[in-house]
Amino acid sequence: MRNNKLNVSIRVATALLAIGSAGSASAMKIVGDADDMHALNGVSVEIYGYARLNASYDIDEDISAGARTGNFSKVNTGADENNEISGHFGADAFQSRIGVLTTHSSGLKVRVESDFETNGNGLRLRHAYGEYMGVLAGQNWSNYTSFVGYTPTLDFDGLPGNAGVQFRSAQLRYTTGPLSVSLEEPLSYNGLIDTAGGGDEKEGLPVLTARLEDSAGAVSYSVAGFVRNLGYDTGTEDDSAVAYGAFGAVTLSVTDDINFNGVINYTNGSNTYLYRSGENFAAEDGYVDPATGDLELISGYGGTVGMTYKIGGGRSVNLGVGMTNVDWDDALRDLGAGTINDKHEKNTSALINYQWSPVKHATMGIEYGYYMVDEVDGDDGDASRLLFAAQYNF
Repeated sequence: MRNNKLNVSIRVATALLAIGSAGSASAMKIVGDADDMHALNGVSVEIYGYARLNASYDIDEDISAGARTGNFSKVNTGADENNEISGHFGADAFQSRIGVLTTHSSGLKVRVESDFETNGNGLRLRHAYGEYMGVLAGQNWSNYTSFVGYTPTLDFDGLPGNAGVQFRSAQLRYTTGPLSVSLEEPLSYNGLIDTAGGGDEKEGLPVLTARLEDSAGAVSYSVAGFVRNLGYDTGTEDDSAVAYGAFGAVTLSVTDDINFNGVINYTNGSNTYLYRSGENFAAEDGYVDPATGDLELISGYGGTVGMTYKIGGGRSVNLGVGMTNVDWDDALRDLGAGTINDKHEKNTSALINYQWSPVKHATMGIEYGYYMVDEVDGDDGDASRLLFAAQYNF
C-alpha cells in the first residue's frame, strides 16, 4: 500500500460516525467528506467489537474456565465424584473484543482483531489478515471450519463436534465462488502421546484444506476435508504418516423462524481438528509404538444436532447437543492401561439457552448446560451449570 499514512488529520467537524456491520457485531464506520476520503486514498475504517459479561453458577462441581466456559477436563469421574463440592459462582469480561477493518476502494481488505485471553492476561491476536481478489494471507479462521450447522450457544467454547477445527491459523487461502482451498499452519493441541523415546511431533509440511460452502433454497451446506503430513524424529529414529479428516454441515430453514442444524466429523491423526475431543479441546494425534518405532495414528468422530426458534421481538431459543468419540483401542493394546485408561473416550454436552435483545446492539441470555465425560476404563462423570451473558456491541 502506498504511503498514505492514515496519520492525516480526519477533521472531526466533518467526519461521520455511523453504525454499520462487521461480522456478527456492529461497527463504527469512520467516513470523511470528499476531501477526507481523497486524503485517505479511498480507505474506509471500521472499528467494531463488544464488551461482554459472562457469569456462571456451577451446580454440581466447579468446571468453569476463562470466559466462564464449561471445561470437560474438570468434570470429576469415578470415585472422585464422591468428593464434589457443589455451588460455585464466577464472572469475568475476558471475552470482550475489539477489531479494525479497513476497506480500500480497490477492494483490498485488512482486518486486525483481538480479545482478552480467557485467563485475562492480556490481548490475544484473533485475526490479522489481508484479502484481495479472493486471495487471503494471514491469520483467520481455518478454512477447515464452518459456521453452517452451528447452533448458537452462550458458552464461548460451544458444542463438542462443531464443524472443523474451530480455531484460527496462519494461512494462504484462495476462494472462488463457493470453493476455497488453503495451505495452513498445522494445529496440534496435544501432539503425540508422550512415550519413552517417542520424540516430539514433527511438522514438515503445511496442512492442505479444501471447502465447498453454498446454499440452495432453504438449505445451507458446507463440506470440507484436509490432509496433513504427521511425523516424529528423535535424531536416531523417525517415521511419518498421512493424517486426514472431513466434515459435513447443514442448516435447514424450515420457516423464517425455525432452523435445524447438523454436523458430522471424522479425523484420523489430527484430533485438534475434531473439536473438543480428548481432555477438553483435543485428543492426542497419535503415538509411537514402543515395540516397532512406527507412528500410529488415533482416529475419532463426532457431531452435533440442534435447532433455533426465533420467538420474535429479538428473542430466540436455541437447543443443541454435541458429542465426540475417540478410538483408543490400538493405543490401549500397545501402550497399556496405565497410559490410556484415564483418557476421555467420549465428551458430550447439551446446551439450551434463551436470548433476547432489549435494545439494538445489546443481547442478554441465560443458558443451562449439561456436560458428561466417559473414560476408556469405564469411569464416567457429569456436571450441570447455568450461564448468564450480557453483550454490548459497537
